[in-house]
Amino acid sequence: MRSARPDTSLIIILAALILGGMLMFSSAAVGLLARGNTHISSVVFNHFVLGVGLGLVALVIGFMIDYKKWRRFAPYIFGFSVFATFLVFIPGLGFEHGGGRRWLDLGFATFQPSELLKISSVMLAAMYFSFLREHASTWRGPAAFGIICLGPAIILALQPDFGTLGIMVISVFSVAVAAGVRARDIALLAVGGITILVLLSFTPKYDYVYERIETFIHPEKQNALGDGYQIRQSLIAIGSGGVAGRGLGQGIQKFTYLPEPMGDSIFAVVAEELGFIGGAITIGLFLILGLKGYGIAARAPDFFGGLLAVGISTYLVGEAFINIAAMLGMAPLTGVPLTFISQGGSAMLVSLASAGILLNISRRQARK
Repeated sequence: MRSARPDTSLIIILAALILGGMLMFSSAAVGLLARGNTHISSVVFNHFVLGVGLGLVALVIGFMIDYKKWRRFAPYIFGFSVFATFLVFIPGLGFEHGGGRRWLDLGFATFQPSELLKISSVMLAAMYFSFLREHASTWRGPAAFGIICLGPAIILALQPDFGTLGIMVISVFSVAVAAGVRARDIALLAVGGITILVLLSFTPKYDYVYERIETFIHPEKQNALGDGYQIRQSLIAIGSGGVAGRGLGQGIQKFTYLPEPMGDSIFAVVAEELGFIGGAITIGLFLILGLKGYGIAARAPDFFGGLLAVGISTYLVGEAFINIAAMLGMAPLTGVPLTFISQGGSAMLVSLASAGILLNISRRQARK
């Protein structure tokens, strides 16, 4: 039999992350408001109205539409995502901020089209590898991986946006592994990707990549007010939270010292205000989300649904763990947001839509 209802525990986990994320975002926003940032109102509007508001609508739509329909439209959605991401290079339409050209100016708001690549690439990979089910272990498997990732990789490298590129590649990678691509081919792909990244880091345009890696490997050698500033302030905030934290809204680092308290560094705000307990609960929720997602994949009614659930789960949870690892000094800074929590209307919108699709797959999973 197939379940007609979505996974209740998955709904509870998503609700806890979304509601908890709204509380922590609001607390972090107070810190920027106290700094006198004049753009805070537009940031809050983008996050709550365009991100959470429209995102919940997208979640419901994703839940209501039979996931099998995405298989038919996956190439068109992926093509649109690539085209929209390329539009950021058109003068007057795309604009640059913080050293990256990643956003489209819609007049009433901004949108980061590369976020669409995260879910559209997973859809295309699930579709393609479901067709290659009997041939994924041949040369067609790694070839499919390369075909899907090559075009977006070039566009994202030009922006540059290696954080989004990394999440997209890891998500497609997980689909390829689940489809049966050989371990030898996977290792060759990983070595090739790392080699290209290392070579790019030595070029003037991408020297910041080298600096971030060097800061991660040798944080003690970095200028406390320069390259190592963000990670140092993040660790101070996390350490000062202790076991139970200072209390919700009572954090200090967000007011003056911590860069991007609503964005990349929001986990540091969580740990400072809610302590080790709050940080552990946050990590635990994402871990359970990933396990539930892979469980849904294992019980999906068809191969496409299983691969799609694997890719979405890897995307949502992998993004969160990369962000948390960076804030703990366990990985280089990447600019990857904390899923369902960090600032970013575009990221929130796409994440919630993806969660809706995962819920739809769970609705049709086999009962035990």
